[in-house]
Amino acid sequence: MKKLDKLILRAFFGPFLLTFAVVEFVFLTQTMMKYMDDLVGKDLGTGVILQLLMYFSVLIVPISLPLAVLLSSLMTYGNLGEHHELTAIKTSGVSLVRILRPIMVFSVLLAGFAFWFNNTIVPKANLEAYSLLWDVRQQKLALDIREGVFYNGIPGYTIKVNRKGGENGEKLYGVIIYDHNGSSGNMAMVLADSGRMATRYNGQYLGLELFSGRKYVDQPSARDRTGAGFLQQRFDRTDIVFSLASFAMDRTKKELFADNKIMLTLPQLHGFVDSVHTQLNKERKQLAVQMNPYFLYQRFDTTGQTQARRTANWQVPANRLPAANASMAQSAANRARNMRAFLSSYSERLASTAREAGNYRIEVFRKYTQSVAILVMFLIGAPLGSIIKKGGLGVPVLVSILFFIIFYVVSIIGEKYGREAVMPVGLGMWMSNVVLLPAGLFFLYQARRDSSLFEVDFWLRLSRKLPTWLRRKPAVVASAG
Repeated sequence: MKKLDKLILRAFFGPFLLTFAVVEFVFLTQTMMKYMDDLVGKDLGTGVILQLLMYFSVLIVPISLPLAVLLSSLMTYGNLGEHHELTAIKTSGVSLVRILRPIMVFSVLLAGFAFWFNNTIVPKANLEAYSLLWDVRQQKLALDIREGVFYNGIPGYTIKVNRKGGENGEKLYGVIIYDHNGSSGNMAMVLADSGRMATRYNGQYLGLELFSGRKYVDQPSARDRTGAGFLQQRFDRTDIVFSLASFAMDRTKKELFADNKIMLTLPQLHGFVDSVHTQLNKERKQLAVQMNPYFLYQRFDTTGQTQARRTANWQVPANRLPAANASMAQSAANRARNMRAFLSSYSERLASTAREAGNYRIEVFRKYTQSVAILVMFLIGAPLGSIIKKGGLGVPVLVSILFFIIFYVVSIIGEKYGREAVMPVGLGMWMSNVVLLPAGLFFLYQARRDSSLFEVDFWLRLSRKLPTWLRRKPAVVASAG
């Protein structure tokens, strides 16, 4: 490797690692904010939160890499141009394409790594992340008994506390506990003037130590003819223990989520799409066969001897032909309505199956487009950096955000159009790269010509040449005529 390549790569790797970390953090924060309502108040523990952060940070790597390459290449060549190192290298006879080659090779290798990562690691991370997120969503909120509010988070019990005291709210005043574990409703109630609350056995149980209260129990089975069966018991102190097993997070089998499209590799996606297309072709061929029961085939006898109409199973005399015609019309209308309903449901089912296949094809193309986006972003960032000649985090960040917003918006529009069959799935998924690739090639062309594209003089010269070009154009057209 030559010294020039080492110089450029050394200038690139620092900004790349920094921008990748920043972009990863921004996207990770945005992702976690979407699920914040599912995480707050459930006492998940540090381990579960760290697992979610790790899995989601893996999922956003394919999205972060293109933006990191765009921003870091802009900063690298902008710094080289700002410190006149780029000019010095060009003066020595080195072309711009040769200067771009080290990072171009790195971008190609990075695109290959991104494709492998997207096809191998991301499906596994999706399975781990969303199966864990499902279990988190199913978990109940952590124990939170509030003042003056009936709390029914513990199965079989309803608890109300008038006032709480102590440093951690462990002291309770005015306690009411309804026990409705039986099938007959609230058959037991406990009233206490005060109490103390604490967890036991590593948080597996909740213990309530109650003072100066009464317990009321309704016993329908013990009632006699006079209606007696109500038990009242006074206590100075009693203990009640509640199981908190319902607050523990149970892990669902991951195999139940393994068939989702975002959790499949390319061979699995292609296999599913092929099977769906085979099923679609089979059902389309069977449409004519399934429509046969909706047709009624009749045979008419037009001879003058009987003047009757015959079908395969019955015969109508000539004097009853008007009534038979009305009956036949009604039967035909009913069959037409049935056929329309059948075709409507059948076409809807075929369209739903086709949309499902399209969704899986979207995931197939996504693995390619996100990788190719790295090369497209390099073609935009590197020439722009050499044209702008501004390093740091000012102008490069603004330009990067602008192009990434364009890329992101066009990607969403293309994916939506492909999902809704407005355009072919492949065209919709590749649309963002197709739109931005000409911009990258244009910037590369301008950079090779040392164009002052972002300077005022360039646009002043262009504005002066534009009227001259417009006056020449009609003359050329007239001479051609």
